[in-house]
Amino acid sequence: MAATLEETFRCRKTGVGAPLIKIGHYSGMIDLGSDMALTLHADGVGTKVLVAQAMEKYDTVGIDCVAMTVNDLICLGSEPIALLDYLALEREDDQLMKRIMKGLVAGAKEASVPIVGGETAILGEIIKGVGGHGFDLASMGVGVVKKEGVVDGSTIGAGDAIIGVRSSGLHSNGYTLARKVLTRKHSLKDFIPSLDRTLGDELLTPTEIYVRPALRLLKKVEVHGLAHITGGAFTKLARLTGGRNLSFELEPIEPPPVFDMLAEEGGLSTREMYSTFNMGVGLCVILSPSQAEEAVVVCKKEGFEAMAIGTIGRGRGVCVGKERLA
Repeated sequence: MAATLEETFRCRKTGVGAPLIKIGHYSGMIDLGSDMALTLHADGVGTKVLVAQAMEKYDTVGIDCVAMTVNDLICLGSEPIALLDYLALEREDDQLMKRIMKGLVAGAKEASVPIVGGETAILGEIIKGVGGHGFDLASMGVGVVKKEGVVDGSTIGAGDAIIGVRSSGLHSNGYTLARKVLTRKHSLKDFIPSLDRTLGDELLTPTEIYVRPALRLLKKVEVHGLAHITGGAFTKLARLTGGRNLSFELEPIEPPPVFDMLAEEGGLSTREMYSTFNMGVGLCVILSPSQAEEAVVVCKKEGFEAMAIGTIGRGRGVCVGKERLA
């Protein structure tokens, strides 16, 4: 698919609009002329919307929708500047739309990004959900970055430190597996003592938006790489090194209780867990070990917990302890 899409790069080889990065990073990037580049990304909430429908709680998935796009835009060192949203509904429902929009507004404010337009469609023959409240939600976003400030992983080197910034829970990936595992024994409305809330409330915890700490880190320390831990989880760290002889050596992470619950009830291996879920880390920052402590402090000042979770070694791939993920 990527190779086919890259054939379109011939449409604009130079000048404004010319692609500046191959498909496969967290965002696309095009030339804006002079010293600036534009980053672009599109993403959705995925099957987390089915939890919202089952719980009849729709005011948080808009935050997820914003987060999934802006968190990828920042991974090239860019500042998100605008979003569009796309909402497809099973049937007309003004109240449902208003509640979804509430989350979109909250997420956009947190990311300091205006939503400048979008599209709404009624697709009853395509969209099927829970209790007739089916919908799908996605966003498209753009960011800007100085060409000299692009963070694409090319400066990552052996010995670099990997800092993990805490997630708020599952975020918005792995929900097909999570729902399959956790609803075998539990209802979404069951109170789970280890979680100190209902299962549904846990699964609807909004994705963290990392724009503030990421932009602050880019100003305070020399960032070599940024990775949003979403679909494919930690396996996608490998995309940052572009096939170079470098590996990501991660230490086992002490995850929030929902991840232990998933592993136990699903009989999931360490490899499956770290290849599917964020395990309590939503953003990875790669930088010199001499700046690792400062990075943790910067995140803390922005209200985010961060900690050292690994190093860059020689070889290729991603490992957690002795378990090879990719």
